[in-house]
Amino acid sequence: MILDKIYRNSPNFLQELMISLYNIKAYNIRYGKNYRRLLKEYSIQHPIKAIEEIQERKFKDLVQYAAKHSPFYQRLFPQDVSGISIEQIGLLPIVNKEQIRQNLTEVYTIAKKKGVLSKTGGTTGKSLEVLYRPVDVEERFAILDNFRKAHGYKLGKRTAWFSGKTLLTPGDLNKYKFWKTDWIYKVRYYSTFHIHPKNLTAYIANLIEYKPEYMVGFPSTMYEIAKFGRLNNLDFPKNTIKAIFPTAETVTSEIRAEIEAYFKTRMYDQYASSEGAPFIFECSKRNLHLELRSGVFEVLDENNQASKSGRLVVTSFTTYGTPLIRYDIGDTITLSDKVCDCGNANPLVEEISGRINDYIYSEEVGKINLGNISNCLKGVKGVLQFQIMQNEVQAIHVNAVVDENIFDDSDQQKFIENLTERVGTKMEIKFKRVDHIPVEKSGKYRLVKNNIHHFLK
Repeated sequence: MILDKIYRNSPNFLQELMISLYNIKAYNIRYGKNYRRLLKEYSIQHPIKAIEEIQERKFKDLVQYAAKHSPFYQRLFPQDVSGISIEQIGLLPIVNKEQIRQNLTEVYTIAKKKGVLSKTGGTTGKSLEVLYRPVDVEERFAILDNFRKAHGYKLGKRTAWFSGKTLLTPGDLNKYKFWKTDWIYKVRYYSTFHIHPKNLTAYIANLIEYKPEYMVGFPSTMYEIAKFGRLNNLDFPKNTIKAIFPTAETVTSEIRAEIEAYFKTRMYDQYASSEGAPFIFECSKRNLHLELRSGVFEVLDENNQASKSGRLVVTSFTTYGTPLIRYDIGDTITLSDKVCDCGNANPLVEEISGRINDYIYSEEVGKINLGNISNCLKGVKGVLQFQIMQNEVQAIHVNAVVDENIFDDSDQQKFIENLTERVGTKMEIKFKRVDHIPVEKSGKYRLVKNNIHHFLK
């Protein structure tokens, strides 16, 4: 693209000006004429009965809209959906990402020139072009901003952002400068593509200098920075960061503990997706709440029956341009029967387990999920980063970036013992020391890459 070429060949101050101008355009879309009304609506705390009534109304409106405007759903739905309720949602078929992707132009309810296009990440190798109506975008940001506002955040407060933006040039890398700044909105974007031990001192020094009030973005990146800082005694100042908002990845207890301890602040988790899933938010009591006004959440077992724990099938009220109705999003969650006294009456989620494919499969043990794998470092010194790949049932490959001054054979043995406890004694573990573990095209770092999951269905 011409603009990209101009950006790459411009001096830094012009690059950052271009970033600010791009954001002005993006924020004009996000904060359009409906935004303030929607923000006010979501700031009201309703009792659960009122929430469910709102959810029911929104569900009926969405289904009827899709039946009228989407050729894909016209073919897929039963002949008459005018009176269908959430209780009858099982009458509608479940769809998956591949179905949506293959029929995308027929799924759309509006022309591309009238919508806002968003591409999902391609960590599975296949991205998805989601088309939103402008009001869909406004509603999603009203929901998200209402959540963050409860913890003090608003646009314009100094923020460190870790996402998959490719903003750096070779000149930046030669100077160990891994960030670009939008000085108008006070957002500094830190690259998630250069999280290598040789670079992390520069990241930490700049974060300390920049003094962000908030941090937003991939928790895997923040985790690597926090772990490096702790291991190398690079203390982060107290009372700097007021809150951290992770995005796009599952937060395990180990990741949370490391990030919160190093940056000396609270993390408030959230769940959504780039294709437009409804939201789940963490409250001040550390409980996860479904946001029923943003969609319908079904938790189903292998027989598509309602379950307390299972795969998540969503219907989103903020994706009218590309309707997602009974969409199998590929994540797993566990619901909770508890009640929270934070003031939010929405139901609780006990755990978000993340992508269904983020596990190791052992014929001896079964599926070992991401949370259990991430704590293999207990009692192990000197592992800076690791990734496990499974290309066959009987073996896993471990790539590890280690500090050669600390990590020795006993640490390697302890790591393998920890992993063996989780995957069983019949699994062959192939351990390899590497200089670097690359992130995905999206900028995300994957701890587990299961390449045999399609054989296990």
